[in-house]
Amino acid sequence: MSRDVVVADDHQMFRQGIKSLLEAEDFNVVGEAVDGHDAIRLVRQFNPAVALLDFRMPQLNGIDAAHEIQRLSPQTKVVLLTMHDEESFALEALKSGIRGYVLKNQAASELIYAIHEVLKGAVYLSPGISEGVVNALLSKKDQPEDVLTCREKQVLQLIAEGKTTKDIAELLHLSVKTAESHRSHIMQRLDIHNVASLVRYAIRQGLIEA
Repeated sequence: MSRDVVVADDHQMFRQGIKSLLEAEDFNVVGEAVDGHDAIRLVRQFNPAVALLDFRMPQLNGIDAAHEIQRLSPQTKVVLLTMHDEESFALEALKSGIRGYVLKNQAASELIYAIHEVLKGAVYLSPGISEGVVNALLSKKDQPEDVLTCREKQVLQLIAEGKTTKDIAELLHLSVKTAESHRSHIMQRLDIHNVASLVRYAIRQGLIEA
C-alpha cells in the first residue's frame, strides 16, 4: 500500500512539523503545498495515498480543494486539519468527500491514527464532534442547504481576500465576464450587495480570518 502523502498548509513552520511527524512514522511526503491550487497540482502529479489539507488556506480552502482532488484522483484519501469544531463544518467536509476531520488542538498521535484509519477505508472524526455529526447525518432536516455552489464559494473567498474580478478570472481560468457573473449571482443568492458585507459573511463561514 502506498504511503505517499501531500501536505498543504500556508504556514511553513507548521507544514515542516507535520512533515517531520509523518516521516517519523514511515510516511513519504512527496509534496508540500501552500494553498488549495498548489495541493491540487501536486495531487495531479503524484496521485498520493493521502492529501493532508489545512481548512483555511489562501485562494482555495481545503474543503473546496477536496472537491477537485476527488475528481482528479479518486483513490487519494483527503484528511482535513482545522480549528473548527462546529458540526456544520464537519458535515460540509464529509459532503465534499473528505475522509478524515482532525482538530488542530488534538495530540499529534491523533493525526497519525486518523491517517491509518482512512487508509483502511474508514471515516475518522475527532472526538467530541463525532456524535453530533452522525446524528445530523441521520436527520436530514438538520443539514443546511448549500446556498452557494462550489465555484461560487471559491469566488467568494477570493473576493473576501481582496482580489479584483480580473484577478479572479486569471486564478480560476475564467473569462472576466464569467467571473463577474459569479460575483453577481453570489450577491443575489446571499442578498448581500456590497463587498464589506461579503467579507463579513466569508469570515463567519471560516473562509478567511478576521
